[in-house]
Amino acid sequence: MKNNWHSSEKFNRQAADFDSNPRRTRIAEAVATAITKTVPLKGSTEGLEFGCGTGLVTMQVAPRLRHLTAIDTSHRMLGVLEGKLIASGIKNIETLCLDLSSAEDRRRLKAPYDFIYSSMTLHHIDSTAPFIGILFNMLSDGGTLAIADLDHEEGLFHDDPEEKVHPGFDRKKLTEMLEQAGFAGISFKTAHTVEKKNRAGVDASYPIFLLTAHKPPLISLSTFSSPRP
Repeated sequence: MKNNWHSSEKFNRQAADFDSNPRRTRIAEAVATAITKTVPLKGSTEGLEFGCGTGLVTMQVAPRLRHLTAIDTSHRMLGVLEGKLIASGIKNIETLCLDLSSAEDRRRLKAPYDFIYSSMTLHHIDSTAPFIGILFNMLSDGGTLAIADLDHEEGLFHDDPEEKVHPGFDRKKLTEMLEQAGFAGISFKTAHTVEKKNRAGVDASYPIFLLTAHKPPLISLSTFSSPRP
């Protein structure tokens, strides 16, 4: 059976052994480090992570936030994360199994959020531009978005040829989508480079970017009012 864009069944099957892949743990470590070095997170921040998986990035970012809502479409991935939360005693993470692209599911969330982020999730989402618009609407005024994902590649990074994923993203085109949604202050940095033998059996390098962007703060009408005589 072919995987669809919302391949929760696939990730449910992988959940138990997901963290045993050293490539995944290296990516998570690099992304979490890039986020914490790039985004000035404060203890008062209300955060949302979409596509949290087993919490490889979650557990590293959450201590810098007041509260984090970690969501995923795979209940078994979330089960692994919840086990980590029990073992660690971390109390500021709430997990929810839902699809952020679903308007019905979004009603379960307590938007807006000061900070929204993800790691290696955007390429699993079918319609990129509309989804970016959803993220913009879920951010508080002045809030920050951080997304780590693959630079555009030849389509051989993923081992499963049947899996529906974007072959990474062109930074210029992604910037245009972000600007059209209303984001400002968009910047990119390379957070990590994956060295692997791709599906064609060729040793290749796959850069992973971290993009950050901001939702402009709401400007008070009083800013434009004429001074009193």
